[in-house]
Amino acid sequence: MHRRILTALLALTVSGCATTKPAEAPPSEAPTQQAPAPAQDAEAFRATPPTPGKPPELVLPTFEKAQLDNGLTVIVSTRKELPLVFVGIAFAAGVSQEPPAKLGIADLSYRMLLEGAGKRDTVALDNAFADLGVSPAMSVDPDGAFVGARVLTRNVDAAMSLLSDVVLRPTFDAKAFERRKKQQLGELVRRMGDPNFLAQQAYYQAVFGADHPYGHTSGGTPKTVESLTLADAKNFYLKNTGPRAAALIMTGDVTLPQAVEWAKKYFGGWKGGAVAPKPPPTPPVPPRQQVRIVPKPGLEQTVVLVGRPGLAAGHADEYPLELATTVFGGFFGSRLNMNIREDKGYSYGANAHLGTRLGVGPLTAYAAVRRDVTGPALNEFIKELAGIKTNPITEKELAAAREGLIRAFPGAFETVEGLGSSAAQLYFHRRPMDEFKRSVEGLRDASAAEVQRVAEAYLDPANMQVVLVGDPLVIQEQVTPLNLGKLTLVDPEAAPASK
Repeated sequence: MHRRILTALLALTVSGCATTKPAEAPPSEAPTQQAPAPAQDAEAFRATPPTPGKPPELVLPTFEKAQLDNGLTVIVSTRKELPLVFVGIAFAAGVSQEPPAKLGIADLSYRMLLEGAGKRDTVALDNAFADLGVSPAMSVDPDGAFVGARVLTRNVDAAMSLLSDVVLRPTFDAKAFERRKKQQLGELVRRMGDPNFLAQQAYYQAVFGADHPYGHTSGGTPKTVESLTLADAKNFYLKNTGPRAAALIMTGDVTLPQAVEWAKKYFGGWKGGAVAPKPPPTPPVPPRQQVRIVPKPGLEQTVVLVGRPGLAAGHADEYPLELATTVFGGFFGSRLNMNIREDKGYSYGANAHLGTRLGVGPLTAYAAVRRDVTGPALNEFIKELAGIKTNPITEKELAAAREGLIRAFPGAFETVEGLGSSAAQLYFHRRPMDEFKRSVEGLRDASAAEVQRVAEAYLDPANMQVVLVGDPLVIQEQVTPLNLGKLTLVDPEAAPASK
């Protein structure tokens, strides 16, 4: 019964739909015929590179300086974004102050500061810093040394108390000294197997001379370190440190008045007769007469170092020479790298660097090349140096170098530790507190004529010393025909000891 009713209803519905006449659509005009769109090249967009966005505004940190009555310098850079402060002490005497017979004493002496201080031995001192959530860092450079740590703002007073013990009351424990000395000797053994270290060691002697304060690397040699005593370490520290030869560095969530108060509280009673050392003497720049070879038979690569004395921080030619060096080899698109790496495929990369110091620092070009192209690669170094004069630096090259150097500045100031390290460099090199602003202005204002002048004066290949580390037979065969000077073998252990 229900099925018959449902069937009837469905039939009625279908019948009604079938008899309904659909509405007629209104007449419309005939569609307009349009010309077909021209075919577009799907790759055409590649011809126009995307326009770079507007670069962020360059914001440089501000550094402030004060001095206590005892002569201690206080340097501060305030940054309030986070509750973090870096606290450290910069010492004005570094590796360049080592006596010739005691190479390595600067590293050993300064690193003893973290091997016990005040009433704490090595472990207790390390635990005291760990209780503040930090581990102190130490660096020893040619022109100074730096020890410090980053702490939360609320822990600054406690950190300053520990730092004052480290600087004013180091224990110089005998057992700790022997342990640290063994560690330094072990590190030297490792480094003596590193071709890059061997190259650097021979290079400093070639550029500065064996008797110059910059003529050796940090850490000493196994022979000199083996002879060092605890008394040597104590004497070096006492002779070279004191309030007139040091600076308290504080960066981050701190102001200059606050830093001065902490300096008075923890270092106001510091006494000592040491003063900041004078800059090392300016080395001569003789024409190259030899090619120094550090033999490493069987080495698959040859380490190439080419360079000469450059200039000291603050020299009038610093900014133009920085730009010239960058065009030559200071970034990926530089002449040297595009030749050695991109065009010839001799190396993973080649670079050049102007190392300004308190005194005249090194001007260096470097690459590690396949040993089978040692001669051709060195020849390209010389050709690129000579090409600076015959193929002058273009405005395009200069603009790229200028932009790259200036835009790299903020990278040094990203952290409070970076700010602290930058402040320490200002102190080591005796530079004004607005040095970074001066640097940016100097790089921006250096003219093409100035850059070309210093490039020709400092990058003359005739005055560039050459150091090669690699297979001596391969080097002799490939480098002799270049007529760059007498090939001279260098003993990596004996050369520094001749000083």
